[in-house]
Amino acid sequence: MNAGMTEKVWLITGCSSGFGRALAEAALERGDRVVATARNTAPLLELATRWPGTVHLAELDVTDTAQCGAVVEEAVRVFGRLDVLANNAGYGLVGAVEESTPEQIQRNFAVNFFGPLALIRAALPHFRAAKSGHVLNISAAAAIANYAGFGIYGAAKCALEGVSESLALEGRAFGLKVTLVQPGPFRTDFISRGLERTPSGLAEYEGSSGKFGKFLGTIDGKQPGDPARAAQAILQAVDAEKPPQRLVLGKYALEKSRRTLAQREAELRLWEETALSADFQP
Repeated sequence: MNAGMTEKVWLITGCSSGFGRALAEAALERGDRVVATARNTAPLLELATRWPGTVHLAELDVTDTAQCGAVVEEAVRVFGRLDVLANNAGYGLVGAVEESTPEQIQRNFAVNFFGPLALIRAALPHFRAAKSGHVLNISAAAAIANYAGFGIYGAAKCALEGVSESLALEGRAFGLKVTLVQPGPFRTDFISRGLERTPSGLAEYEGSSGKFGKFLGTIDGKQPGDPARAAQAILQAVDAEKPPQRLVLGKYALEKSRRTLAQREAELRLWEETALSADFQP
C-alpha cells in the first residue's frame, strides 16, 4: 500500500472471474480488506486461502433485493465499515430489440441495473453516517454509444449511468464519490460465459444485430484489454482526491468516447438554429 494511505474496505460483486476477480486481488495485494461476492463462492475459496483475515466471502444473487441489503450489513459487521462498493456483476444480452423476450429484458435489467441500485441504496445509510464512501459502477462501451444487437444490455447500463449522475450530486453533501467505469473489450470470459442470446434470428436484422453477434465471437480471447491493468487503473481512481465521474479504460473505449463526443457536437451545430427556434421568441 502507498505510504500514508489507510486501508479500504471493499464490497465487490461478481468476483468469480473477470474484472471482479482482478479488482479483488489487486485490492487485497495492497493490504485492503474485501468482501468478495458471487452467486457461488466455491471459485473464491483460493482468495480466502491466500488472504486469510482480510477477505470475507459472501454468496450474493444481486437480483435478490433482501440479500443485497443483508450482504451490505454483513460487510459492515465483519470489517466495521464500508468504504467502496464496486458493482461489477453483470451479463450481456445479444439480439435485436424486437427479438428480445420480456423475460430476457426484465432479467437483464434486474442484474445490470436493479441489483446495483439495491446495493447502492443499502450502502447509502452507512456512507452518510461515515460522511465518506465511494460507489464504483462498472458500465460498458455500449453506454458511450450503443451497438445494433446490444439494445437491452446497453439500455440497462445507460440507466445505471443516469442514476449514477444523480447520485453523485445528491451524495456530494456527505462526501460520497461516484465513478462510472467504461471499459472497452477486455480479455475476460464475458463473451464466452457472460452473454445470453435472443431466441430468434429474424432475417431483417441479420446485417445489424446478427452481424454484431457474430463479430463478438471472433474477438473472444483476442481482446486488447488486460483485466489486471484495469484493476490498477481503478485503484488509482479510488485513491484520487478528485476521482473521475467516468473512467474510460482501454484505447478502444477512449477513441470511441472521443469519436462519439465529436459526432454529437457536430450534430448540435448542424441543428442549433432549429433547437433555438423552439423557445418563445422575444
